[in-house]
Amino acid sequence: MNAAELHQDSIVIDGLIIAKWNRELFEDMKKGGLTAANCTVSIWEGFQNTVNNIVEMNQLITENSDLLRPVHSTRDILRAKEEGKTGIIYGFQNAHAYEDKIGYVEVFKKLGVGIVQMCYNTQNLVGTGCYERDGGLSDFGREIVAEMNRVGVMCDLSHVGSKTSEEVILESKKAVCYSHCLPSGLKDHPRNKSDEELKFIADHGGFIGVTMFAPFLKKGIESTIDDYAEAIEYVVNIAGIDQVGIGTDFTQGHDQAFFEMLTHDKGYARRLTRFGKIINPEGIRTVGEFGNLTETLLRRGFDEASVRKIMGENWVRVLGDVWGE
Repeated sequence: MNAAELHQDSIVIDGLIIAKWNRELFEDMKKGGLTAANCTVSIWEGFQNTVNNIVEMNQLITENSDLLRPVHSTRDILRAKEEGKTGIIYGFQNAHAYEDKIGYVEVFKKLGVGIVQMCYNTQNLVGTGCYERDGGLSDFGREIVAEMNRVGVMCDLSHVGSKTSEEVILESKKAVCYSHCLPSGLKDHPRNKSDEELKFIADHGGFIGVTMFAPFLKKGIESTIDDYAEAIEYVVNIAGIDQVGIGTDFTQGHDQAFFEMLTHDKGYARRLTRFGKIINPEGIRTVGEFGNLTETLLRRGFDEASVRKIMGENWVRVLGDVWGE
């Protein structure tokens, strides 16, 4: 089976997309052979504005139902594959939308939210993000983790501080993930994870989605799809072939104002970081070029079974474990 055939036959899952939601993007998802994606519907928004975002996204899915289907279970992912559509998993990049109400975890789960990042860069009621002194998981945070375990929502630790991440990994009864991260062994950056952190989450049954966000890659905006594949190889060598997948962090279609919002605390307060220029690695600049990654992994020596696992099978398995369906 050649690379194009393998890509077409594989389940392809992106563990994090935060692109501009529109018809053009959805068509590109189809072109890229994307079976399902974790799509961000909340970052700094509280409960009400997050509900508003979900209402808007529900409308988009309805209007583009020839290309999309909502995902509430792994069965929905498999259905999306059969139908030639892209399954949309709702995800938060911050537990801020839960406010101080444990009951909101189940409310949002019923609306389709299957993956929630505990913190986004800074402190919230749950714990601490990766750009602040880390106070660890709060007692309220422990209750939130327990409730996420109970109703079947995956804990994501990508933008979370090291101590808070470690305590979530130990507290959770179900697998947790870094949905989109890179190894600091290839580039030292507050958002990248050390070899020890990568090994720790994998040793505790957790999962790692490898991102290609250029500011965190070794060669920055000069990076190519091979540099992305190198990072995947690096993580596989630490965590093992069954614990690794894709989490591109595609920001396709967004303007500079969007990145300004992302890089300031709460979207408007103090500056936390500067990304500089953002260009995705050559060879996978758009979602539509996803097939090039399958080809690159094969060319670099991964066998067919391993490529299928990395491109999506591993995500399906771990999501099934967490969601219970």
